[in-house]
Amino acid sequence: MTTSPSTSEHATSTAGSLAVVDVPRAAPETTAAEARVHLRGSAFDAATDVAVLEGETLVGIVPIERLLAAADDARLGSLGIAVATVTPETDIEAVTRQAARTGRRTVAVADERGRFHGLVPAERLLRVLELEHEEDLARLGGYRSRATMARLAAEEPVPRRLWHRLPWLVIGLLGAMASAAIVGGFEEQIRDEILLALFVPAVVYMADAVGTQTEAVVIRGMSVGIPLRGIVGRELATGLVVGVLIGAAFFPFALAVWGDAGVAATVSVALVVSCSVATVVAMALPYTIARFGGDPAFGSGPLATVVQDLLSILAYFSVALLFT
Repeated sequence: MTTSPSTSEHATSTAGSLAVVDVPRAAPETTAAEARVHLRGSAFDAATDVAVLEGETLVGIVPIERLLAAADDARLGSLGIAVATVTPETDIEAVTRQAARTGRRTVAVADERGRFHGLVPAERLLRVLELEHEEDLARLGGYRSRATMARLAAEEPVPRRLWHRLPWLVIGLLGAMASAAIVGGFEEQIRDEILLALFVPAVVYMADAVGTQTEAVVIRGMSVGIPLRGIVGRELATGLVVGVLIGAAFFPFALAVWGDAGVAATVSVALVVSCSVATVVAMALPYTIARFGGDPAFGSGPLATVVQDLLSILAYFSVALLFT
């Protein structure tokens, strides 16, 4: 029974990076008594299983509890059990799936010629499962990078938080100034029909709400590799239908309460237009930010809100020119 040399370098996302090379090894003809004696006098990086080898080829493993319970003259070749095996290049997620499918606590790593490269013990499989779970949660939150990047974003100090967020919020402030300027440009229409001013927040809010829903769908889709072309058609149709339904529901309400058909028609049509435009903006901005290497989870929200608000106000007062 022999020990192995030190672990070689592997890519961190493969089975080779998880494999522990310094594990107990024995030939099939080794007796249980001999194996136990050797274990008492040796130190290993992991010793929950004994790798049974014919030369460099793995023929099975013997769990340590099975070795301890075996008769002294039992041969390890007869005690060995089949083990899940992957190549050193296998992705770490596939390693954990292999362990789950076979119900084994250990996964063996061997190359295409069957040469043994080590064992992946249970504690490393659990660590991979934890990291993959964190990554999936990060993706649901809209992060494009791995779970470690999501954790850094959540734990970064206040100065870094300000550095990541303030530029986008400054853009939002500039957008608010621009919105005031647009409203001011329609001062005459507002003076003639003061009722128009009451519905600006409603139009802007509904456009933002529709855009936020679309933005969440797009960012989450991008995070799991769904191309924009797989989303755009259905989202455009959804934005248009939502706008029509909201506008149709608002018209009789406004007509009954305020009795002004022109204002009611203005708000209803503006809702259809602004919801449709917000859907386009909410799809275009995350995709554009991602194409330039940014994280859409940080930039899309503030920037989309600014653009949607400006376009909604502009659409609202443009429609008002036609109906009032």
